[in-house]
Amino acid sequence: MRRTSLRHHTDGLVGLLLFGVFAVCVLSVLLTGAKAYRRLTERDQAAYNRRTAAQYIATRVRQSDTLGGIGLTAFGDADALLLREGEGPFVTYVYCHDGYLMELYCAEDAGLEPQDGEKVLKADSLTAAMEDGLLTATIYGADGIDTVRVSLRSGEEAAS
Repeated sequence: MRRTSLRHHTDGLVGLLLFGVFAVCVLSVLLTGAKAYRRLTERDQAAYNRRTAAQYIATRVRQSDTLGGIGLTAFGDADALLLREGEGPFVTYVYCHDGYLMELYCAEDAGLEPQDGEKVLKADSLTAAMEDGLLTATIYGADGIDTVRVSLRSGEEAAS
């Protein structure tokens, strides 16, 4: 009787030990998967932020792609895109200020400062160049660097 009781306890102990090993393996697989998922999510979010800034600039440029509708200027202490829509006195400045890509829609001679614009997306700086009807804008941010090139279709090179 005693031997049977000892065998039952040993069987129970082996079963419990096996269950413990199984639980530890499942937990380690789950933790590894969670870490990989977090890394992938962070990488995808950073790529999304970069692509969104580049696509925002491309869209704004395409909206203003008329003869003389796109220019480059200094606004504050940074490069800015100067976008005109039509013949009116109003322009849109797209630039970086205080860690954000900013947009300011105003009269060209309004005398506003960079801090007066609206925050669009996080970005550290923006550089732009125009050559032979090709606008190249590079956005630098905490998530990396992204460059967008837009071929101007206004028939002639935009004013620079």
